[in-house]
Amino acid sequence: MAIFEYTTHLPYPRETVFRWFERPGALPRLSAPFSGTVRQEPDKGLAVGSRAVIDVAAPGTLGTSLAAAVGAAALALGLPGRIRAEIPWHAKHISLNPGRDFTDIMESGPLARWEHQHFFADDSNSPMPGTVMRDVVEFELPLLGRLPGNKAQRLAERVFKHELSQVFRYRERTLRGDLAFHASHETQPLTIAVAGASGLIGTQLCALLGGGGHRVKRLVRDRRAANGEDTIFWAPEYAVLDPEELRDVDAVVNLAGHTIGSRFTASAKEEIRASRVLGTGLLARALASLAKDGRQRSLIVASGIGIYGATPHANGPAVPLDEDAAPGTDFIAGVCTAWEDACSPARQAGVRVVNVRTGLVQSPATGALQRMLPLFALGLGGPLGSEAWQSWISVDDVVGIYAHALLTKSLEGPVNAVAPHPVQAKEYAEVLGKVVRRPARVQVPAFGPRLLLGKQGARELAFADQRVSSQKIQDSGYVFRHVDLESALRHVLGHS
Repeated sequence: MAIFEYTTHLPYPRETVFRWFERPGALPRLSAPFSGTVRQEPDKGLAVGSRAVIDVAAPGTLGTSLAAAVGAAALALGLPGRIRAEIPWHAKHISLNPGRDFTDIMESGPLARWEHQHFFADDSNSPMPGTVMRDVVEFELPLLGRLPGNKAQRLAERVFKHELSQVFRYRERTLRGDLAFHASHETQPLTIAVAGASGLIGTQLCALLGGGGHRVKRLVRDRRAANGEDTIFWAPEYAVLDPEELRDVDAVVNLAGHTIGSRFTASAKEEIRASRVLGTGLLARALASLAKDGRQRSLIVASGIGIYGATPHANGPAVPLDEDAAPGTDFIAGVCTAWEDACSPARQAGVRVVNVRTGLVQSPATGALQRMLPLFALGLGGPLGSEAWQSWISVDDVVGIYAHALLTKSLEGPVNAVAPHPVQAKEYAEVLGKVVRRPARVQVPAFGPRLLLGKQGARELAFADQRVSSQKIQDSGYVFRHVDLESALRHVLGHS
């Protein structure tokens, strides 16, 4: 049996920290994207007997890259999103001392044994109320763990402890960031309805809001799943939504939309557009119909920096684009424009509307990073061109911006969700290669993205050149967790 320990000092009272762990969303927020995904949150919180299921990825860059490759292939081939290169981990809580400690074990999974004890104590060395959080993990590796004194066992344990240290560093950074966010956005608990709650951003946004004590209601398309107080049935393609279901909400977030990542066929383009415009229009009309009751509500809707067009700098210098920049004329720009225009009924009825124009989200589970990571892991990575500007954002910051938009009543209209320092394609490849310790010299041939996305999709997505400003969101008071690309990639890939 081996033991791993990790200690975290937090500048928040013990009761505040422990309460965060008790709330819904703690496990998804603490689950590192390079180590796996949460399939089922604890069904009874921290209570003894509560169970959760996590899909665990193989360790290291190759393991993360394998999961990314499987996810990217499933998307390209139109296969179900549940296809994964991961192993189920069934966890169970076996002890709880409220405010002080709790313990979980692995009931079944890839290890021979796992017991994780979480201890919380007041930090006597802190000048202000603080917490010392200590994690103690007892584990045995399969097969090798049964051979005491074996050199292979000791080597395997050292490697595994190194991977654990990356996971717990990720957890510490995320926990610190979440606690700081909630401390700077103190407000009465809100009731928030979220469409698209099962996606990458939706899952993390619901978790972040839950950790702040807010109530989240999920809009679902399966009537059988809408069987509780925190679910709302809707069918936007048929204009089905009962506005009364939204009467008790303070805000609605719409993240729903058909995935953009496969070939731009005529049917795919229609689904991309309709899935965004129809749902947004339905929600906007529903909120407008409720506006006369005097309750101030907000509508926060996803959009994209694609609204500026794929080549907005073609006729001049690449000056950072703010929210007043003219929209482009290509397909994605048209979709984003119609998407934002669909909010008009709510805006005209006095509902506060924010359109979050999202940049290139950095996560091994989605987008460009998901598609590039397998090539880099094999030493075949390189830039998509060299001079094109890539306005990126970390997944934690795009989630944080959505939550900030919800909780900041003075913020209104379109807002760019991009990091303060965009990079050019060559620099992006160099930074990614540095983080994963692989070369980044192989130029990606143009036919690769064209094969995956088609000629139009490649031009508007893979080879887009967009330098976008983050000034408005910063002026509104949002504090970025990751202002530079290297720190963002090290965080989501476990290379801190």
